[in-house]
Amino acid sequence: MKFDELDKKLRIYETSHDFCVPPNIYMVARIDGRGFTKLTKEKHSFKRPFDEQFRDLMVETVKHLMNCGFKVVYGFTESDEISLLFDLNESTFSRKLRKYNSILAGEASAKFSVLLGDIGAFDCRVSQLPREQDVIDYFRWRNEDAHRNALNAHCYWLLREKGKTAIQATRAIKGKSTAFKNELLFENGINFNDLPNWQKRGIGFYWQAFDKVGWNPIKNEEVVVKRREIKVDYELPMGEEYNQFIEALLKDSEE
Repeated sequence: MKFDELDKKLRIYETSHDFCVPPNIYMVARIDGRGFTKLTKEKHSFKRPFDEQFRDLMVETVKHLMNCGFKVVYGFTESDEISLLFDLNESTFSRKLRKYNSILAGEASAKFSVLLGDIGAFDCRVSQLPREQDVIDYFRWRNEDAHRNALNAHCYWLLREKGKTAIQATRAIKGKSTAFKNELLFENGINFNDLPNWQKRGIGFYWQAFDKVGWNPIKNEEVVVKRREIKVDYELPMGEEYNQFIEALLKDSEE
């Protein structure tokens, strides 16, 4: 059988289940670290519950993903997860989900592994959100998740440092109220409200325009041109203010 015949026969098995996201549907990719508990707690001695070096690895990974060929409006990271909001009109690869999932997981894994000097693998899935409010709710969900995870992590590692086993520490805070956990920390000299906001709210990434001075060799004069750079925001708002923040980003992206 000739190559063209083989290609025609077998290509169908590779593409028969392709799904392309319909137009006017927002796409948000969530990229998660695979087996990162072992990687960050056993193989590498990152500080607990939060480590600035690990944070910076995730920051650079997000920035890389925002520059790897897709039009990303907003990026967000907390712990070992990343969320990316694509422009509503993003049409790369005809919006084929298998391409987004494979490329983003591969790019994230490659960038993070190079930075870490060890293998760090990510998986990826894409949420298809039909309304602007769904996008706002999605990022509010991840923002609230960051807050919950930070509170639990600080309580858990406080108890571990006080001699509790992993099982004992987990049971001690399971099902307990936010007030109980805040009081536990406060009784041990930790005011949760005073902890860095990037731990409690996650980190945001969005594009900002700036003026760059260049030189026009034809006119032999300086010129000012508009350029874009990624703003890394370690001071994200919470609650309704965060909803308004995401809403404003969506409106700016549509202009």
